[in-house]
Amino acid sequence: MSSCSHGHAGEVSEIALRKEDDSAELWYPRLEVTRMRRRHLRGVMAIERQVYPRPWSPNLFAAELTETTNRCYMVARADRVVVGYGGLICYGEEAHVTNVAVEPRQQRHKIATRLMHDLIVNAIEMGAEAVSLEVRVTNWGAQRLYGRFGFRPVGVRKNYYQELQEDALIMWVDEVRTPAYAERLARIARGLPEGARPRPAAPNPIGTHRVETRWGLKGRGPV
Repeated sequence: MSSCSHGHAGEVSEIALRKEDDSAELWYPRLEVTRMRRRHLRGVMAIERQVYPRPWSPNLFAAELTETTNRCYMVARADRVVVGYGGLICYGEEAHVTNVAVEPRQQRHKIATRLMHDLIVNAIEMGAEAVSLEVRVTNWGAQRLYGRFGFRPVGVRKNYYQELQEDALIMWVDEVRTPAYAERLARIARGLPEGARPRPAAPNPIGTHRVETRWGLKGRGPV
């Protein structure tokens, strides 16, 4: 099993989130969010090296992509170009966001919000009851984004980001399978620009919010 303890697990890049909340009139790309494949890694690595001081290696991403039963890695593309990506691990009833990053020139397009939305939807489909992550204590933009998804601080990991000599804030959201949380996800999706909204699928009988993706959502996650 591959390891994800390499510095930015759960971290949304501050570059990616710097202007995520800006409400000015902007051009928004039409996003296609799909499962990450090896063919996407060149675009993923181009972003990874820009936004993280200790980037993952292509081999590490490739190893993560082989763990199909408990991993979900996604890419956001505009005009077939990778503009963002994110991933999570799901063990039983708990999922953990490993990374979310957006190409710096694509700031203010709500790409990170869409990626977080779809990652959490996939975590629910994989059986998660709760989702956790780490984020730098000074990354206020990422913390605001996570807060909109119901994450709350539950602890601190001292010097977790050693290359930055900075602590990590542990954040957690519970009860993601409830109708109330499904409505939260639906509200976030409705608030996205038209080109960034997921396409809604038929309601799930347990009341969770589902979105249609190109590879489909099944009981055990992406296939």
